[in-house]
Amino acid sequence: MRLSELLAICRREMAGVRDAAPGEAEILVSAVTGIPRGRLFLSMDSDVGSPWERLSGMIARRSACEPLQYVLGAWDFYGREFLLSPDTLIPRPETEGLAERAVAALQRSPMARPLALDVGTGSGAIAVTLAAEVPAARVVATDISPGALRKARENAARNGVAARVLPICCDLLSALKSGGRFAVVVSNPPYVAEGEWLLLPTEVRDHEPPWALLAGRDGLSVLRPLIAGAAGLLSPGGEFWCEIGASQGEAVSSLPCGSLRLLGIFPDLAGRGRYVGWKKPERER
Repeated sequence: MRLSELLAICRREMAGVRDAAPGEAEILVSAVTGIPRGRLFLSMDSDVGSPWERLSGMIARRSACEPLQYVLGAWDFYGREFLLSPDTLIPRPETEGLAERAVAALQRSPMARPLALDVGTGSGAIAVTLAAEVPAARVVATDISPGALRKARENAARNGVAARVLPICCDLLSALKSGGRFAVVVSNPPYVAEGEWLLLPTEVRDHEPPWALLAGRDGLSVLRPLIAGAAGLLSPGGEFWCEIGASQGEAVSSLPCGSLRLLGIFPDLAGRGRYVGWKKPERER
């Protein structure tokens, strides 16, 4: 079968998939043929064999509202590809902004070999990004899901940082002792309030892990203990960064933060308050 024929069939079938984004047919054909998406139109006359059985299975999964990222089994984040499973959240563009701030905080650390902590690592997207972008850094990555940690280990190995990323299975900070060791603590915690659950897209509610999304009545039940525990884990001058819901900025800025100093609420590319940072003083008062 020629590539042009395969792509035409895929486009026709994908036209009937509800909420499919433009370009998904090209993404799927690229995945099953191994031809980079940017080269598809230069390869229309290429013989691609008989990948239709695999492709039709992927189209069927999309027709059942399974997210494209899970169908592919991988997605890009911060310029790297991360393997995914139903145990991991899908890495989203706004979370790249969180990773960017955590990388910058880690680069500001005066430590020769700074230590970072990624709480609720999921696929390991943030932890691996920190280790890859700051070669001197070591990263502890925690998650309550053994399945998620398996993917985090795979992704660390795929990106060449397995020796500097330590996955730990635990609930938030429960396996860690205070002691002021971490230059940076970062988390994309659950922040969906119970009342917002039914407002989420069906693809999210039916396929992404609810334990990585839901956070009590106000969406802050996970963030509160993180703030309380971060002060004891950060080294003097260390920073704690989190992603929050777009409407949570005012509530988050009012949360007790002990010895930490609120750096502020910072917007994502759409102008919504999405990132919050705290800093531990250089000297305790």
